[in-house]
Amino acid sequence: MNHVTTSQFEEQIEYILDAPKQSGTVKMIVARPATNERQITDSCLLSAKGGTDGDHWAKGCWKSLPDGSPHPDVQISVMNYRVLQVIEQDEERRALAGDNLCVDFDLSEENLQPGERLRIGAATVEVTSIPHNGCKKFAERFGSEALAYINSEEGKKLHLRGIYVRVVEDGLVRKHDTIEKW
Repeated sequence: MNHVTTSQFEEQIEYILDAPKQSGTVKMIVARPATNERQITDSCLLSAKGGTDGDHWAKGCWKSLPDGSPHPDVQISVMNYRVLQVIEQDEERRALAGDNLCVDFDLSEENLQPGERLRIGAATVEVTSIPHNGCKKFAERFGSEALAYINSEEGKKLHLRGIYVRVVEDGLVRKHDTIEKW
């Protein structure tokens, strides 16, 4: 399997940086019913209670509150779809990143701050301050150079690995829906 190299990533950074900053589009919706499982869907309910419908977050996740319930600040992961296009040519394999919402939208630190709200389809979400970094599984799926680039200082400022949001207002989200600053 051929993975993207650092130089290939750098050649495509302008394409990533050109993502819409005020209003973009939902390109892919992914639920993770269980560890290492992915279900691509055309629509889903985002809710404060359940996160992304069909996702394992509500059953427990890597970050919990003192009472053991899943932490709402890591409820839904969002990734810039342009990054996925650069690191993975096979559209089906892009879901392996595990992000619930893959969007054509600028997720950078400069464009979005914790506490800012986004309208996605009929749902409203709030950007959280929990960093979303690449891990060993990301390197296994997309290569060590992709992991190093997204976890670099620049990659973290650009939120190339994505961001976490929490649901503020429940609502249905469909593929091709608008994501916009609220």
